[in-house]
Formats: sequence, C-alpha cells, structure tokens
Amino acid sequence: MDWKAKLPAPLSGIQRYGLAVLSVSVALGGALLLERFGFRDVEVPLFLFAVALSAWYGGTGAAALALVLSCVGFDYFFVQPIHSFEVSSSDLPYFIVFAMFASLVTWFSAVRRRVERDLRQARDELKIEVAERTQQASLLNLTHDTIFVRDMTDVITYWNRGAQELFGWTAEQALGKRSPELLHTVYPAPIEQIREELLRSGRWDGELEKSKADGTQVVVASRWSLRQDAQGQPTAILETNNDITEHKRREEETRVLNDELAKRTAELEAINKELEAFAYSVSHDLRAPLRHIAGFTELLQKNAASQLNEKSQRYMTMILESANRMGHLIDDLLAFSRIGRAETHKSMVSLDQLVQEALSETRQDTGGRDIVWKIGGLPAWYGDRSMLRLALVNLISNAVKFTRTRRQAEIEIGCTNKTPNEVVVFVRDNGVGFDMKYVNKLFGVFQRLHGPEVFEGTGIGLATVQRIVHRHGGRAWAEGLVDQGATFYFSLSKTHGV
Repeated sequence: MDWKAKLPAPLSGIQRYGLAVLSVSVALGGALLLERFGFRDVEVPLFLFAVALSAWYGGTGAAALALVLSCVGFDYFFVQPIHSFEVSSSDLPYFIVFAMFASLVTWFSAVRRRVERDLRQARDELKIEVAERTQQASLLNLTHDTIFVRDMTDVITYWNRGAQELFGWTAEQALGKRSPELLHTVYPAPIEQIREELLRSGRWDGELEKSKADGTQVVVASRWSLRQDAQGQPTAILETNNDITEHKRREEETRVLNDELAKRTAELEAINKELEAFAYSVSHDLRAPLRHIAGFTELLQKNAASQLNEKSQRYMTMILESANRMGHLIDDLLAFSRIGRAETHKSMVSLDQLVQEALSETRQDTGGRDIVWKIGGLPAWYGDRSMLRLALVNLISNAVKFTRTRRQAEIEIGCTNKTPNEVVVFVRDNGVGFDMKYVNKLFGVFQRLHGPEVFEGTGIGLATVQRIVHRHGGRAWAEGLVDQGATFYFSLSKTHGV
C-alpha cells in the first residue's frame, strides 16, 4: 500500500476547523434532504461520518468541533420540539451515547491516522536505509578488497566481487553458507578465544589460512569488525581479507636464505679464524730462521768483507735488505692477525689526543721535511684506544710517505658528519694520489699501487685500518686523483659515541 498517496498533506488550523464546519453542514443538509424524501433516521450516521471525516483530516480539535456542531444540529432539526435547543431528560441518554460513539470514532480515526503516519515514517526511513545500504554495497562491490558479512552463526549474508575474485565462489554460491566450512578456515588460535576478543574490543586482526574454490590454499591478512544494534547486541561480523600468500612465501624464502647466510657466515668466520691462526703461527715461526739468515749474513759481511769482491758485497747487501724487508712484512702480518684475534676494550677516547700521539710517532720519520699540518677539532668517541691510535698512525704515515716528492707537503686531519648517525674522520694530503679505478684494491692485504723501489711498505697498513674500523661498526674508503693528492676516510657510528 502506498501510504504517501493515502495520507493527504497536513492542513492549517483554519482549514481544519473549516473542514469540520463544512462536513457537519453537508451532513445536515443531506439529512434534511433525505428526510424530505421520506428517509428516516439517517441523520445520526451522516453526523458520525462528518465527525470521522473531520477527525481523519483535521485531527482531534476539528473532530471535537464537528461533534459539538453535530449535537447542536441534531437537537435543533431532529429532536422534538423541532427548531429549539430544548433537551428533555428522556433524550439526554441518547445524546450521551451519540457523543460517546462519536468520540470513539474520533479516537479510532486519530489512532489510525497516527499509526499510518508512523508506518509512513518507518517506510521512508526504511527506504532511506535501503538506499544507503544499496549504495554502500555498490561501493564495496567496486573495490578489489575481499569483503563479506556473516551473522553471529557465521552464515554469510553479503559477498562482494573482491571475495569472488579471490576465493572463486559467486555471491549466489556463497550466500547462506557458513564461512568456516565453505573456506576451510585455519585459525591461529582457538576460535573461542578469537570470538572473546572480538566481542570485547569490537575488532580482531590476524592471519588466516583459507581454501579457494579450486582447492588451492591462500594466506590472508584478516580484519573483523563487529556490528551491533541500537541495544548494543552483536548482530553481524564484517570481514575484510587481503591476500598475502606471495608475501608470506617471500618471507619464508628470506628466512631460509638468512639461515643459510648465517650458517655460511659462521663457517667463514671459523675459516677466517683458522687462517688467522695459521698466518700468525707461520709468521711467528718464520721469525727465527729469518733472524738466523740476517744474523749470519751480517757476520759473513763483517768477517769476510776483505775477501769478497764488489759484486759479492752487493749480493750480501741485497740479502740483508731483503731479510729486513721480510722482517717488516712478518711484523705487519702479525699485527694484522692480532687485530682480528684481539678483543676490543672500549672506553671514552679523545680523538684529538690520539691524533697528537700519532703525529709524535710519525714525525720521527719526516727527516726534517717541511710539512704544513692542518689539524681540525675531533670529538671524543667510544672505542678501543689502541686500535684507533694504530689506524690513525697508519693513515698519517701513508700521507707522510706519499708526499715525500712534494717540495711543500700539506697534510690535513679533521672530521665531518656525513649523516646524522656517524662521524667521519679524514686524512688528506697533496701527494702522488692514485687512479680511482684501482680504489677497490687499496684496502686489500698485500695490495700496492706503487713499486717498493718507489715507496717502501708491505701493503698491510690500509687493510689493518679497514679491519679496525669494521671492529668499530664503521667503514673505510678513499678518494684521489693521480698526482693531485688523496683523502682517506673512516666512519664511526654515533650509536657508539657521544
């Protein structure tokens, strides 16, 4: 039934009371006309109809006015004596019954009108809600996210297109089915525990395993939201799922790779330790025969010098120089091995003070050269004092050595912040520099870019610097140009300093 069509628009106050007067007037005229043609006792139904019509369209006030006018018209035109307002005691009960019956009709009409008005309002509200729900369902159907709604017994009541695309069932196939049985859901915890959390907080998030229509398994990130009625009673659960199967597969692959990497790292560390122990042992064992070679060569040179010709003496000198160079190489190799084997003893260290100590040590090898030193401010840092001092000594010694060909050598030491989390210490010189295409060779063991006849050294100093820096959680690198100097950097993490 179309209640909107049945109920008229509300009337104004004047219109309502005018309707009551008109209704009673028409009823009175009709009753008088019908009486002229011989119809008797029609006035009461007509007046009751006028009261009902006034109540229906005009409300209680119009009905009351129609009742009063009907009683007056009935008394004046139809109760003896005619055309007077006199009411006998015998007619009074009749009027009372008429008034009560008219009041009952008025009440019934008012109640009926109110009920129909409430029904119309409820219908309008329902129509608005249906329109809103339809719009929401249309919007949910546009998204590719998997969304479905189930009641508190897990029966599916809504199934969007995203759910169909992921799981393979159409809405017609899914609606009315219980989701745990349809999707073969595997929960990460007992379902009772999950429901308790859902009822307590109104939501639940977790990962679930579900089956598709073709039997394949998927892992989804599932979010449940509890819907409640006006009284706060749970009525439905909205479930949103995102397919994370590929993400979980990659996570598992990453975990396996990390486990394999950790295993290989442990193996490499063990091999490294073995190699370091071997290098240390070999280097240590080489010292004694090397000392014997150098010692006996010196004795032979001293005792037999007069018996040797110039060429033999040159051979003797070359043997001694080679033995000394071999001794330096063994010493450097032992020092390099100790860095890897030794434990770090970290404390607050003044890098400024370490630079001054390194300068005091390296200035002994400058041989009175004219070197311009530029020393910047360096912070205090948390690290192993002896290791950091050795790193600075090696870098400054390198700068002194490779500026030897310069008439005016310039060496700068300072620090700069590359990122908010680290400090970078640098040693810059204007020496012979290097070609950047060989930069990756600089920090390798026994790697040299210049021959020993040009610049002495064993090729272990920079490797030692890099190992020390790695022990402090940092990195070492270099920049340079041929014949235009070089800058060596090493970083230390600020999480280890202040």
